[in-house]
Amino acid sequence: MNHYCEQWISDWCQDNGWTDWFRERSGYWAFPPNAVMPVPIPTQVLRAIKAERGLTVSERVWGLSAVVSTIVAAASGYFFESPMPIVLAFAFCAVVVARMEDDD
Repeated sequence: MNHYCEQWISDWCQDNGWTDWFRERSGYWAFPPNAVMPVPIPTQVLRAIKAERGLTVSERVWGLSAVVSTIVAAASGYFFESPMPIVLAFAFCAVVVARMEDDD
């Protein structure tokens, strides 16, 4: 899951003089001012951007789907008198929480 919107990274790079940013498996990289080699964008900067901007659209969708699945599972578990919908909702929510965890 992408924890940072590309526009957020682009805006920060433009404001601070970094150029040609790109994403690798290990994170976001860019050319600092007057540099000839790209370096990783500092983790502190990425966390500050995240704290300022909040959740991305995909994180909001996954979070909302977890809440909706829990509500539907609770209602259907009560209606069918079975714990299985709650168990499935728990498993789905565990996957969502694991995906939303920051990899840094």
